[in-house]
Amino acid sequence: MTRARYANLARIRELDPERDYLAIYQTMLRYEFPWDMKLGLNLAFNRSFSIPSIAAVHTATGELTERTQKRIDDTGLLMYEMVLNGFEQPRGRDALRRVNQIHRPYDISNDDFLYVLGCLVVVPTRWLQQYGWRQPCCHERQATYLFYRELGRRMGITEIPGSYEEFETWFDAHDASHLKPNDDAAAIERATRMLMLTRIPKPLASLGNALVSAMYDAALRRAVRVDAPAWPVRAGLHAALKTRSRLQRWFGAPQTTPLFADGIKAKSYPNGYEISQLGPQQDQVPGRSSA
Repeated sequence: MTRARYANLARIRELDPERDYLAIYQTMLRYEFPWDMKLGLNLAFNRSFSIPSIAAVHTATGELTERTQKRIDDTGLLMYEMVLNGFEQPRGRDALRRVNQIHRPYDISNDDFLYVLGCLVVVPTRWLQQYGWRQPCCHERQATYLFYRELGRRMGITEIPGSYEEFETWFDAHDASHLKPNDDAAAIERATRMLMLTRIPKPLASLGNALVSAMYDAALRRAVRVDAPAWPVRAGLHAALKTRSRLQRWFGAPQTTPLFADGIKAKSYPNGYEISQLGPQQDQVPGRSSA
């Protein structure tokens, strides 16, 4: 283990999460845990789509079941624009404005918004705690919470718990009482599974579906009506991820080129994108037609 491997952590510990939460969260995503953070966010979105009331909204729009790749790309682009630029820079402001515009036509409860926010806070953090090359430190947990608290406030979400730990407790309780088996969530999972399959190394492609299912916990598998994979697959995935984390810790080097150094790319937009055009347009919103 070299001192250089922990240079970013040393810098993070010198920062104040209350003031520097954006810089800390950017460092986590772009330098310290790029693969794990992207996968953790994918798992967070998968889980957020699975609460029955949230799944029903998504299947009604058809965005995730009929325009799956575009919907996934739009969500990722808007999120990463906010992370890379914050909420005060023009592109970050534009992305936040577009997020609010997209949600405005729908009758979504505060608890449902809060649950999605909780997924983004808790699910990637737990993935890092289990499979990251090191544990996220208290500054990183706090910065993650503060970034999404600010996002929630700017989306008009109320009753956001007062700390990471309180949010985690609220999330677990809400998850336990609301994450139930439902057909809408199952349909969305079938449509979006292809995103997770792209994370599987090519030599393991034949096991892709089983490995994706193994990334879900038992509660999520029940909600989306996915059978548990055979225990050797679950045990093998766990062992492989643990081995990867140890190899990264012992032999890895800090990432010198940040994630998205060449811009945020997406399959749906090979020639680039305009933030204002991301998400469903007016004529695609149920109950609305273009004038």
